[in-house]
Amino acid sequence: MQIYNTLTRRKEPLSPIEPGKVRMYVCGMTVYDYCHLGHARVMVAFDVVTRYLRWRGFDVNYVRNITDIDDKILKRADENGESIASLTTRMIDAMHEDEARLGVLRPDFEPRATGHVSEIIAMIETLIDKGYAYAADNGDVYYRVRRFEGYGKLNNRNPDEMRAGARVEVDEHKEDPLDFVLWKAAKPGEASWPSPWGEGRPGWHIECSAMSTCCLGDTFDIHGGGPDLTFPHHENEIAQSEAATGKPYVNTWMHAGAVRVNQEKMSKSLGNFFTIREVLEAHDPEVVRYLLVASHYRSPINYAPDSLAEARKSLERFYNALDGMVIDDGGAEGDGDVAARFGERFVAAMDDDFNTPEALSVLFDLVRELNRARKDAPEMAPVLARELRRLGDVLGLFGQEPQRFLKGSQAALPLSEDEIEARIRHRAEAKQARDFATADAIRDELAALGIVLKDSREGTSWVFEAPQAQ
Repeated sequence: MQIYNTLTRRKEPLSPIEPGKVRMYVCGMTVYDYCHLGHARVMVAFDVVTRYLRWRGFDVNYVRNITDIDDKILKRADENGESIASLTTRMIDAMHEDEARLGVLRPDFEPRATGHVSEIIAMIETLIDKGYAYAADNGDVYYRVRRFEGYGKLNNRNPDEMRAGARVEVDEHKEDPLDFVLWKAAKPGEASWPSPWGEGRPGWHIECSAMSTCCLGDTFDIHGGGPDLTFPHHENEIAQSEAATGKPYVNTWMHAGAVRVNQEKMSKSLGNFFTIREVLEAHDPEVVRYLLVASHYRSPINYAPDSLAEARKSLERFYNALDGMVIDDGGAEGDGDVAARFGERFVAAMDDDFNTPEALSVLFDLVRELNRARKDAPEMAPVLARELRRLGDVLGLFGQEPQRFLKGSQAALPLSEDEIEARIRHRAEAKQARDFATADAIRDELAALGIVLKDSREGTSWVFEAPQAQ
């Protein structure tokens, strides 16, 4: 299995520190607001990584942190007139609701920064003792960037090229403009904890260094996060952790691609900023998940009406193939060789840096084989359907009942289910009376609304196919 390592800028074999076990840490959310589509991208990307590693037999210890103390949290709580605990609890609950709807499995551990203040203080003390950090006269504690010899290696940047005032904060209390804060002295009325340097709270970067090493050890296998975290957050994590422990921090760094909206960067200032729950009000969660899975996790992804429509059309192909199938849960061993070949191709794709677009291409080939089998070799169709479900589950897809998905959500339907069924009954009566013009007119009316009728010996069923966006 090969994984692209941001640190070395090449694909490398996965070689866990402890054979058969993978320790992975992913930077989670700062819980001051609802999660947006960029968060969804990271959630889903590393959910697929975790699902696949476990499917391949690895014992995965997946840790994703929560930042529940931060400048943005303090500001938002003050603006709302609520306590920090009330705000963060509400946002954490909302985050869990969002990820559950997207089919994202919960991490094994979800440490919160406020639960690890003692470990954070201990790491800062170690850094001061080793000469990598210093307490300023304003009560803050800073990290000496130039003291760490490898600073900039994750981003291939030379500290001398990082200009003060551009990407780094200028502060008169710093020895060097590049230095960053480890401990912030509390302002009057702010949430704070006692420390050797006075009342204060942790800086953002040190929180992840302390929580990750606390949960996974001084060195662990995989560290992941969003594309905007490589600098300065992950660069600073490396500097802090390796200086404190004297050991390599992470073996493999993984970063998900950015989300763009109609080919533009997503931002509140452009008015194209969407929360997960806003998107899920209008779209089936599996459609959104499919859109996120269909692109390679390292690639930027474009969120637009036409891309969502394409995602739904793709899912409809899979669910139409599964519709009406009685899944074979263990028989027909003689036909398993055909299904196994698709499984081998799927593994080859996913072993290549979790190449989900190629894996989905294999599943489309499997659907074509399943559709042929339904006509020409019906005894083999249940085996292929079982394989499609089995491989789809690795990606968190195809878990719904086909009819439930194909009929679409009630919110998306142009008519209520009762109204649709009434028209189907009217059509049946017209056909019985040999009034085929009326029957055809009803079918055409429903088709124009995206409601496609399917006639069979058992009667007429229907599915909803959302019209293609223009």
